[in-house]
Amino acid sequence: MKALVSILIPFKNTSLFIEECLLSILSQSYASWEAIFVDDFSTDNSYSIIEAYANNESRIKLVKNNGKGIIDALRTAYGVSKGVFITRMDSDDIMTSDRLQWMVSQLHTHGKGHIAVGQVKYFRSDGVSDGYARYETWINSLTETGSNYSQIYKECVIPSPCWMAYRDDFEACDAFLPDRYPEDYDLTFRFYQNQLKCIPCDQVLLHWRDYATRTSRTHEHYAQNYFLDIKTHFFLKLDYDEKRPLTIWGAGYKGKTIAKLLIKANVQFYWICDNPKKIGKQIYNQSLFNFDFLSKLSHPQSIVTVANETAQQEIKLYFESQDMKPMTDYFFFC
Repeated sequence: MKALVSILIPFKNTSLFIEECLLSILSQSYASWEAIFVDDFSTDNSYSIIEAYANNESRIKLVKNNGKGIIDALRTAYGVSKGVFITRMDSDDIMTSDRLQWMVSQLHTHGKGHIAVGQVKYFRSDGVSDGYARYETWINSLTETGSNYSQIYKECVIPSPCWMAYRDDFEACDAFLPDRYPEDYDLTFRFYQNQLKCIPCDQVLLHWRDYATRTSRTHEHYAQNYFLDIKTHFFLKLDYDEKRPLTIWGAGYKGKTIAKLLIKANVQFYWICDNPKKIGKQIYNQSLFNFDFLSKLSHPQSIVTVANETAQQEIKLYFESQDMKPMTDYFFFC
């Protein structure tokens, strides 16, 4: 008998798309699954759409959220799940027909201590924006080699609707217990913290829908400051070496936000900037130095918040010239 896969699917007012999502699950080549749909207080007919299918298909479970919001919905789904493997799905996306088969096969091959991930393809009725197209290319390039964690401080490197893990490994990562948003980025950091290795994948396994009212576009929990909070939280927990001097590169919004978070955490740092109007000035009682100040520090670590891609490449080349290594000596936060 094949191992059971539990697919956890929170939903709220996605009646326009939820049936297409469900049909993609029903078309899976791997048949040993349970799809647990959790209604997070929908006011449209999403619930009735799933209910009609659940009445005729025992593998489809339909429950109401025990709390409120996506984290509570995920906890509700996980609480009734029985699978050896755990995976997520968003109610407005579409699985390719071999997604579950591929992921289960890879986890069987590589064993516990691994996480299966898949490449994604964005789609939108009026065309995908350049920003999302670049993100798709970037995240797929990481997934192709399984090097997702190498740029984890830039952006969420594991698509929330396209991963699968052994239940035991998922439990070891604290499942959906934390209340930190964005919840998918927080979970990705916990996979990283627990050293679950990403299995390389060269196949698109998920069609990721984009539209104007998508939760990640509209809800306050997905605003930039929440991402910076999570990045700083896990950096201090996992990669910061308090015996080494720490620098922040850049004094824009992200640099200032991270500076405030470090000050709040009583972490000392030096602030580096390439803006001649700011160099020598003080922000939050912190002096801003030119980049060559780095050479005066002994074995420093650096957080880079400079967004300009050309400037990022120049900064990276500078670090390389100093024999500094990514994810040890310097960390790009954008």
